[in-house]
Amino acid sequence: MRHMADRRRSSPSAVAGRVAAVFPTPGRVPGEHRLPGPLEQRAYLIGGRLRAWEGPLREVHSPLRLRSGSSLRRVRLGAYPALSAKESRAALAAARRAYDDGRGAWPTLPVGERIRHVEAFTAAMVARRGEVVRLLMWEVGKSLADATKEFDRTVEYIRGTIDALKDLDRASSRLVIEQGVFAQIRRAPLGVALCMGPFNYPLNETFTTLIPALIMGNTVVFKPPKLGVLLWQPLLESLRDCFPRGVVNTVYGDGATVVGPLMESGGVDVLAFIGTSRVADVLKHQHPRPHRLRSVLGLDAKNPAIVLPDADLGNAVGECLLGALSFNGQRCTALKILFVHRAVADEFVSRLAAAVDALPVGMPWDPGVWITPMAEEAKPAYLRELVDDAVSRGAAVRNAAGGTVLETYFHPAVLYPVAGGMRVWDEEQFGPVIPVVPFAEVSEPLDYVRNSPFGQQISLFGSDPAGMARLIDPLVNQVCRVNLNSQCQRGPDAFPFTGRKDSAEGTLSISDALRVFSIRTLVAAKGSEANKELLSAILQERRSAFLSTDFIL
Repeated sequence: MRHMADRRRSSPSAVAGRVAAVFPTPGRVPGEHRLPGPLEQRAYLIGGRLRAWEGPLREVHSPLRLRSGSSLRRVRLGAYPALSAKESRAALAAARRAYDDGRGAWPTLPVGERIRHVEAFTAAMVARRGEVVRLLMWEVGKSLADATKEFDRTVEYIRGTIDALKDLDRASSRLVIEQGVFAQIRRAPLGVALCMGPFNYPLNETFTTLIPALIMGNTVVFKPPKLGVLLWQPLLESLRDCFPRGVVNTVYGDGATVVGPLMESGGVDVLAFIGTSRVADVLKHQHPRPHRLRSVLGLDAKNPAIVLPDADLGNAVGECLLGALSFNGQRCTALKILFVHRAVADEFVSRLAAAVDALPVGMPWDPGVWITPMAEEAKPAYLRELVDDAVSRGAAVRNAAGGTVLETYFHPAVLYPVAGGMRVWDEEQFGPVIPVVPFAEVSEPLDYVRNSPFGQQISLFGSDPAGMARLIDPLVNQVCRVNLNSQCQRGPDAFPFTGRKDSAEGTLSISDALRVFSIRTLVAAKGSEANKELLSAILQERRSAFLSTDFIL
């Protein structure tokens, strides 16, 4: 990234020209990325059957615009079912029947058999890669490179989950003996999981909860996010064909209409939700028995960076650019406020502004594109409000065309100097606004972190071992990941992903997710001769899927 951070700054007129030309004419859309036509989805999956919805549909329009003369027109992508509470309850009932209080075929299936079902789905999913990637571009404005990466990373995640479960099962495939008691300790499912992912990673983040929930023996109801719905349509048949009836069920429509009844019923055992803490609180409070509800939540974050005076500025600018603007800053792990020591702040801001000016902007399929239209229609206007508020309180936009709005496109804005009292100081912008705060004493950013309601990650940039160590020790008790001289990020997926305070509940990673969607359960017996004979007979005759010493290769 250093090469981009060190580029010569583009002229303001050149940047403004690129922004004005963001949206193309229809003829400039490459043939391989054009949509065959609107996708009118009426199917939804309940109880192993794709049902045809005859009720109202919800329209889907792309955040991408196409130019027609001097005007821009919206692109209609299709529609999906606006289900009612009745269909939502039917989906939950199907999931509960399939689980059958732990007696169903899926929760009692041997681990190896569940793995084979997931492997079959993975193969079927890979066959639909092109369709899903194309819809990711058109539905949420994700670049071709990022959309492809999201799909491929999801497949890698599923395969990594399979390998992790094999390791876990191998470690559990023996009896332990303590104080004369024989026992086998394994992980068992929890029940019915409700899985809801976010629009910014509608495929990957949904699967990081859905797949571990399934493979551990839970049955699932899942609702796609409000943006990024149609991309699930190519996968519905595979979900139907690769899992037993009722194991996977889908609901579509307004969250209050279809999710509220699920939670209020008390029939959901696990809530897996990635979104805002406000919505998570509403969902949890709707459950009549919250003490029985396992919650797996990825919530808000306002991840800061601290750039010390001895930092390598080339690296710091490059990593902060990545951290703040990857997928337009629409990531919970994005860097959302930068604290830079006054000794280097002016140079840092100058380099950062030049790097932003050099970024390619345009459509998702444009080669090397960085900044694309925003997925949320109302987001550019909101971001503009944040910029105007900061400018009215003493900050300035430091890059060319920063904060320019063109319908769904918002050009990144570097704001400096930012201070307390500005909205962008507290609010999670979730978009390409980069607030830069100068500081004289390192206690200033530390106080910000300590007083923040969020506690996901932080990035530290510096070269002095003693100085960095003095920051690491207090920060690990405020956030859950401290990144040294690098951006905040989720991966690698083998690492734990969680947060403190209002940022998360539960821990996700390939191995942690297996644990969070299950509970340790054991079969134990005193070591009498009669019990030894009983255990030996069950094991040797393979009469139990749980009590088993079979070893998965």
